[in-house]
Formats: sequence, structure tokens, C-alpha cells
Amino acid sequence: MTKMYNRIMLGKAGKYADQCRNEGFIGVDFLPDIDLSMRLSDVWQEFNKVHIPIWMKYHPDRSKIAAGLACGNLWTVCKGLQIDDIVLSSNGRGEYYVGKITGNYYFVQGEILPHRRKVEWFDVLIERVAMSESLRHATGAIGTCCDITQYAQEIDDFINKTTPPRVIVDSPDVEDASEFALEKHLEDFLVRNWKKTELGKKYDIFEENGELVGQQYQTDTGTIDILAVSKNRKEVLVIELKRGRTSDVVVGQIQRYMGYVKEELLEQGQTVRGMIIGLEADNRLRRALSVCQNIDFYRYQIDFKLIKD
Repeated sequence: MTKMYNRIMLGKAGKYADQCRNEGFIGVDFLPDIDLSMRLSDVWQEFNKVHIPIWMKYHPDRSKIAAGLACGNLWTVCKGLQIDDIVLSSNGRGEYYVGKITGNYYFVQGEILPHRRKVEWFDVLIERVAMSESLRHATGAIGTCCDITQYAQEIDDFINKTTPPRVIVDSPDVEDASEFALEKHLEDFLVRNWKKTELGKKYDIFEENGELVGQQYQTDTGTIDILAVSKNRKEVLVIELKRGRTSDVVVGQIQRYMGYVKEELLEQGQTVRGMIIGLEADNRLRRALSVCQNIDFYRYQIDFKLIKD
């Protein structure tokens, strides 16, 4: 089985990270009064179906989107991560602790982060400024858990105290490396300037209690770039950035995400729509989307100007 790497937030802004490191564990506090020892099914979807309604009884004012995220993170920490998997946790001071999971789930009633796993913390402290730009982006994602397995080599280099290599795009899914590099920044730009775009007139990125949960939303088939909802709450929008990938890959991926949203997150009366954003649409992408009536393609433009001072 492939070793997994995951960024775990230990309390808001990592406020419990020091205690967790000193006492040798990681944990979460969703459904804090329920011992999950006999409730952790092997399949994430089954766990969510049982526990999302329970979570929503605790939080009747929250959305099913938030419930799905909370229960998914809960299952990941308690069951999904395996012994010997690697975890990174921010200490809230621009640094990350790194450790290896050494034990199965256990429950500690009445303590902080009661759903726990034993962890052997390494004698390594990763400074955020030392990370590659892409790893900084990944570890900065909103949410308790974030899969960062694709950065395993860079993290292992930190653990082994060697110099991380330059990040090189070398994937059969990527057609255009320059487009891939450019669109790494597009997501953050869209989120920061959302209200100024055409999308911002009709949709809002999902927020819960003032926190942006709709950016890098975790699902069982990967991570949705941006998850938004129409202002009338009737339509959920899944946005996927093309990132220079082949058309077959990006269309298949957004369809899987939309299927997840339809089956797991939609509330009564809601529908799901998809949107792919890229530098340009090739003929294969146009052909694929011609039979996908609920997926749109939007092309972005770069406006670069030099102004004499």
C-alpha cells in the first residue's frame, strides 16, 4: 500500500500542535461525545451516510457541505490514515511539525481533540518559507485534513535533512507545462478577486462560520478546486482549473466531482453544475463538452500592461 502524506490542523490555527507534539498524538474534535471505536467502517461514504445526520443534529444551523467536510475529515484521521503514514501539522508560527502515525484510533473522553492516533514526531521542523510554492499552497488549504502525498519526495527530503529538489512538472496528464505553471496562481487570484468577476455576481464560494471551505474541498475522488453556490442556494457549482491537462482527464475529473456532490452533498431542491476554466479549449475538449449539458468552459485572459513612470 502506498504511504500517504497528510496535512492535519490540530485545532484552529494549530493551537493544540505543541501539546500534541509533546504528548505524541494527533486528533480531531468533531462529534466529541461519541466513541467511534465500533463505528469506523472501512468505506468513507458509509461512515458519512451514518454520521452526517448526527453531526447536523449537533449543528442545525450548518450546511450539508460543512457536515460532509467535517465527517470526511473525522474518518480520515480516525481510519483513513494508516500506520506509518506521514503527517504535517502547523504550529501556528510559520513552521510544521512532521511525524509518523504509530497506532490505531483511540478515544479520550473530555479532553481536547478526543478522537486520536498515536504519532512519533520527528526531530524536524519545516519552515513554511522553505517549502516549494506548490507545497505551501497545498498545506495552506482550508480544512482539518489535506492530502499532500504528491509532495512526498519534497517532504522526505526535509525529513532526511537534504535539500529539496526543484519542482518539475513531469506527468502524462499534463500537456502544457507553461499553462500548468500559470494556472497554479489562477485559483488564488480567482478566490481573492471573486466578487469582481462575473462568477461573483451569481455565486458565492462556500463559507462556514466565516471560514472559506469551498477552496480545495476534499472528496473521495480528489480535491475540488472551488466549490460555490448560487446566491439563491439552488445550484452548486463545481469549478475545475484545466492546468494544462489533457481534455479527457479534466472532463473525467470534473464529472467525478459532480457525481460526488450530487450523491453526497446536495440538499433538497438543489442541482449541480460544472465549470472548467482554462487558457483555451482544444477540439477534444469542445467535443467532450458538447454532450455534457451541465458543464461550461470559460477561457481566461491575461491583461499585461507596461506603464511608464
